[in-house]
Amino acid sequence: MKRVVVGLSGGVDSSVAAYLLKEQGYEVIGLFMKNWHDDSVTISNECPWLEDSNDALLVAEKLGIPFQTVDLSEQYKEKIVDYMFNEYEQGRTPNPDVLCNREIKFDVFMKIALSLGADYVATGHYCRKGEIEVGGKPVYQLLAGKDGNKDQSYFLCQLSQEQLAKSLFPIGELTKPEVREIATKLDLVTAEKKDSQGLCFIGKVRLPEFLQQQLQPKEGLIYEIEANSSLYNQEQPIFNSLEEKLAFESKGISYTSESGKIVGKHQGAHYFTIGQRKGLNVGGTKEALFIIATDVKTNAIYTGQGANHPGLFKKTLRVQPSEIHWIREDLALKNGETMQVMARIRYRQALQKATLYQFESGLYVSFDEPQSAITEGQFVAWNIDDELVGSGVIS
Repeated sequence: MKRVVVGLSGGVDSSVAAYLLKEQGYEVIGLFMKNWHDDSVTISNECPWLEDSNDALLVAEKLGIPFQTVDLSEQYKEKIVDYMFNEYEQGRTPNPDVLCNREIKFDVFMKIALSLGADYVATGHYCRKGEIEVGGKPVYQLLAGKDGNKDQSYFLCQLSQEQLAKSLFPIGELTKPEVREIATKLDLVTAEKKDSQGLCFIGKVRLPEFLQQQLQPKEGLIYEIEANSSLYNQEQPIFNSLEEKLAFESKGISYTSESGKIVGKHQGAHYFTIGQRKGLNVGGTKEALFIIATDVKTNAIYTGQGANHPGLFKKTLRVQPSEIHWIREDLALKNGETMQVMARIRYRQALQKATLYQFESGLYVSFDEPQSAITEGQFVAWNIDDELVGSGVIS
């Protein structure tokens, strides 16, 4: 009997994952991760982790599996929260869920599980694991979940072969309604529980309020750029190489206070992100204002009217050499090589046709169609068919 430690989060997905593993004959241990107890940063008066750990305990009792809680709040603060504040301060928008999987669930948590003699760690992610042989060695694949509406492979886009080797995703072949049905039949306390929203594992957090407790407000101006601005009709320079052209396309437009008109004030450019519409508190425009750029150095926010404003769209993005990550190391591109892929720049976005270009200066992802709100600090992930093969931080 192989031993599996399941990350029981107190939600329906991990509950059913634990049940399925038990049915398959594994020795299952439930482990709840407590990731936050810093009272100096109040998150909300509710205490979701207490409720969640209680639900996880009830599920473990019902399934007849041993259960314990591990406190990872120190590592979580250092690897996720501090990193997030630092990124926002520099005007980037991090993805805490992707980081949480790479740094906490499949690293710190996995090491604890293996120290308990586990052969595998399992989670309630909607994705699947495949195994093939390349050059006589086993290679693990990260495959999309069967439920196209819930596929969560994107959140695991930073995992390594070592991490995948020790991972199991028991509900990857099921749809969400099927998972709920199993939980209902078993009369699990989590059967009807809503999916958690908010920061990975912290629970009911409203991000702007969370950031304001660490990053000081700083009043600045909001500018509006007209859709017919001459900035969008400039002639392209003549490029000496494809790399030069891609570098130019990935940079986007530099806005200054002369580029548009002042339409309002804000409390700090570092609280805002590209593509954001809510929270600007500027009225009187025909269409909603969307953020097309932020500048934390000058503390300025640039906006444009409507979801089709030309300032929102770009065809190409760059990933710095140190930020390129291949799950399938055997497919990694060498300098000068290209690859046709399907890529996405955020969770739940439909996969888009794109070409990867690898140079010494980094990896360029060039989309067939311009993409809205390509945001620095977020992750781009690329697929071949239903396999996620690599990812990187948008720079």
